[in-house]
Amino acid sequence: MLNNDNKAYKSGFISIIGRPNVGKSTFLNRVIGQKIAIMSDKPQTTRNKIQGVLTLNDTQMIFIDTPGIHKPKHKLGDFMMKVAQNTLKEVDLILFMINAEEGFGRGEEFIIEKFQTVNTPIFLVINKIDQIHPDQLLPLIDAYKEKYSFKEIIPISALEGNNVDRLLEQIKKFLPEGPQYYPADQVTDHPERFIITELIREKALHLTREEIPHSLAVVLDKMERQKDKDVIHVMATVIVERDSQKGIVIGKQGSMLKEIGSRARVDIENLLGSKVFLELWVKVQKDWRNKMSQLRDFGFNDDEY
Repeated sequence: MLNNDNKAYKSGFISIIGRPNVGKSTFLNRVIGQKIAIMSDKPQTTRNKIQGVLTLNDTQMIFIDTPGIHKPKHKLGDFMMKVAQNTLKEVDLILFMINAEEGFGRGEEFIIEKFQTVNTPIFLVINKIDQIHPDQLLPLIDAYKEKYSFKEIIPISALEGNNVDRLLEQIKKFLPEGPQYYPADQVTDHPERFIITELIREKALHLTREEIPHSLAVVLDKMERQKDKDVIHVMATVIVERDSQKGIVIGKQGSMLKEIGSRARVDIENLLGSKVFLELWVKVQKDWRNKMSQLRDFGFNDDEY
């Protein structure tokens, strides 16, 4: 396939693999230029494959931000691991992202063991280099060279944007010739409804901090444009596992839920390009992370993987 300049057009799927909280979602949002993956300093924030599409004049890169690889503690965790490991065999290139501050540990060793059965080219992407002294970088690179033969080793700062363009240039070299899978103006294959629930969940995670772990899900109940008005009415339910968590999410006289809604509404309006009237409710579903029927209801469809 040729582009407008009669050059071969390249396209491919790139999986971003790594331990929880190494900056995968931050990188994806940086590359795509807008928020499609939620960000949190809590591990296991990403639960589904988030596909971000970057379309250039001669290349289309489809990035898959997978759940952070970790030891599962419940059925939701099993689902997340299945998603992450299956993508290793489905893509044209793997970006193994690490946190420069954390060095090499058992978690990284566990991931590298998974690479032994994969023929896909793998880049080591050392993220958060803005958080370490430059003298610490070379020993870190040497340590990883001993563990695996990476096709490229590229240090970046996804937050600051340092060296991200160089990484994209190297990715382009490894992608095969292929079609433009998505329209040029499409940045994700996820429907708006999914992204809206993720934006609400992000605000709830940020505001409740350590009080609400990852026993929190969001379900979109209703989204419709109000007649004769440029306003979209969104109704969603925040799901928690215990009554005590419900009280935390609602807050004193509804203050916490109001703040979650207020912050989420700003991002949802940016996403939809319209005024939004957002209503949030909170519901307790005890031990939902271990119940397959409820996992499916909340969008974690194990049959797809």
